[in-house]
Amino acid sequence: QVQLVESGGGLVQPGGSLRLSCAASGSIFNTDAVGWHRQAPGKQRELVAYIRRGGTTDYVDSVKGRFTISEDLAKNTVYLQMTALKPEDTAVYSCYARPTIGLTSWGQGTQVTVSS
Repeated sequence: QVQLVESGGGLVQPGGSLRLSCAASGSIFNTDAVGWHRQAPGKQRELVAYIRRGGTTDYVDSVKGRFTISEDLAKNTVYLQMTALKPEDTAVYSCYARPTIGLTSWGQGTQVTVSS
């Protein structure tokens, strides 16, 4: 099970951009999927975006066209580029790595706050 550490969160004004990074302690090449969830106060956690091994990506409808997930296998890092941010994007964003066999790894989360 790899350890995941997120970075890149912070305070941004509406319409701004942030890039989140998720660095893994080991290889993510053998994972089935990597991705990002978010959880806002008082709301359920939701899957924001993921990449499946093979390159397939998908996004929750509310971020399509604004967020882009990518990965750098050489650096064992997953990214979430977020643009045109809205106040409703405010949440703790956590990355995950789901192996083909074994338990899913989770990061500790990074806070994203969109406010003027």
